Amino acid sequence: MKTSCCSQNVTSNSEVAKNDNLPSSTRKSIINITDSAAGRVRSLLSNKQDAIGLAIGVKKGGCTGLSYTFDYVYSDSSTTYEVVEFGDIKLLIDKKAILYIIGTTLDYKDEKIRSGFVFLNPNAKAKCGCGESFAV
Repeated sequence: MKTSCCSQNVTSNSEVAKNDNLPSSTRKSIINITDSAAGRVRSLLSNKQDAIGLAIGVKKGGCTGLSYTFDYVYSDSSTTYEVVEFGDIKLLIDKKAILYIIGTTLDYKDEKIRSGFVFLNPNAKAKCGCGESFAV
């Protein structure tokens, strides 16, 4: 599945371990999720009973160089992904994508003309008009 923030600020376990000596105010979570996006992820996962979570990654492509990717994850892939949990939702962030998306907020917009996920990425120096790709 490919497609173009729960107000919680969650830090993954391994990130906490790496930043134990930093005050909590200086730690940056890998990703945040809005309530709207959490609801949409929950809905998507309810249609895929075997999926344990939703993977988020980055690949080369799009008008500005990099594109976001989504896919269902069906088995424990802790060697490939950094797992970030928001209550009952599990987002698995591709470890190769962390540097590109750290601090990003995932939102979901449902508007008259367009519906989809929106990445609010503080690392993006440029993005295309449709929001499908970005550059760092």
